[in-house]
Amino acid sequence: MKTTISVIKADVGSVSGHGVAHPALIDKCDEILAKALEESILEDYYIARCGDDIDLIMTHKNGEENEEVHKTAFDAFMQATEEARKLKLYGAGQDILSDTFSGNIKGMGPGVAEMEFKERPSDPVIVYCCDKTEPGAFNLPLYRIFADPFNTAGLVIDPSLHDGFKFEIFDVMEHRKVTMSCPEEAYDLLALLGSTGRYVIKRVYKKNGEIAASVSTERLNLMAGKYVGKDDPVAICRAQSGFPAAGEVIEPFAFPHLVGGWMRGSHNGPLMPTSEDEANPIRFDGPPRIIGLGFQVSDCKLIGPVDLFDDPAFDNTRKQAADIAEYMRRHGPFEPHRLPSEEMEYTSLPGVLEKLESRFSKME
Repeated sequence: MKTTISVIKADVGSVSGHGVAHPALIDKCDEILAKALEESILEDYYIARCGDDIDLIMTHKNGEENEEVHKTAFDAFMQATEEARKLKLYGAGQDILSDTFSGNIKGMGPGVAEMEFKERPSDPVIVYCCDKTEPGAFNLPLYRIFADPFNTAGLVIDPSLHDGFKFEIFDVMEHRKVTMSCPEEAYDLLALLGSTGRYVIKRVYKKNGEIAASVSTERLNLMAGKYVGKDDPVAICRAQSGFPAAGEVIEPFAFPHLVGGWMRGSHNGPLMPTSEDEANPIRFDGPPRIIGLGFQVSDCKLIGPVDLFDDPAFDNTRKQAADIAEYMRRHGPFEPHRLPSEEMEYTSLPGVLEKLESRFSKME
C-alpha cells in the first residue's frame, strides 16, 4: 500500500498582529489530530508553525484528497479558530472562507500540498512552510532543484537524474494547466515561471511519472474576491536515490530571492530561511519567511524532523536578506517595493482608488 503525505496549512489567528500563532491554537489542533490518529484516519503527524500559520503535516494510507483527512484538518482549524476568538487574537479564522465542510478542504481557504508514493528502502522527505508570500515563491527554487545543473550537480553526474523532470504548471488566473519537460523545454518553462503571480509550479515528476514535489497553489485573494491574507504556501520535496540529494533540495534557499507578499500582501521582499523558532515576521510584517523540516518516512511514520535552516551556514543568507529588506523598505510606497498595479487588484488599494474615482477628469 502507498503512503500519502498531506500538508494542510491555515492562519486562524495571531498574537499582536500577523507574526506568531498562539500555542493554544497549536494545542487545539494537536487534540484533533491525536484523535484522528486513534481512529486510524492518520498514521502519524507533526504540527509546525511558520509565523502566524499552522502547518499540519500528516501521513496516512488514504490517498490524496481524502475526505476524512481533509475533514480532520478542517475541524482542527475550526476549533483553533474558536480558541482564537476567545483569546481575541488578531485575524481569527481569516483563512477559513466557509464554516461548512463540503467533502474537500480545497477552495475553502487553507493551502494543500499532497503526494502519494510507494516508499523506497530509505525515503527522505523535506517539507517547506512559508509565511507572508505566495505560491510563486517556489518557482525559482524548484526550477533550480529539478532543472538547474549549477544547483543540482546530480543532473549532470548522476545517471538516475540525467533524464530530467516534468513540471506541472498552473495558470491560476485562467484556471488551466500545462505539463512541460526539462531539459528539453527549459526556455519555454522559464518564460512562464518568471510570471510568479500567474504561473506556479504545482507538481514535479520524474520522467517515469513518479512524484518528486508538490506545492500548495491556492490563491486566497482570488477565492475570497478581496484581500484577506497572503497565501503562505507549503511544499513537499522527495530527496536522494533517484531524486536530487537533500543538500541540492536545500541549496536554492541560500539565495534570498525577492517574492511578493510581506505587508498586506502588497510588497516585494527577500525570502528569509530561518529555524522554526525564528520564523517570526515582525519587521513590517516580514520579511517573508521559510522554514524547512527534514523527515524520513518509514512505514508511513514520520522520523524527525530536522530543522534544516537552523544552521550557521545560512547566517550569511539571513544577513543578506536583512540588508535587502532594509534597501526595499527605503522605497516606501513606491514600486518596486510595492507590487505593480496589476498585482494590487486584490489588496486594500482598490478601496482608495474607488474613493478618488469621482475626482478624476479627462485630459484635454
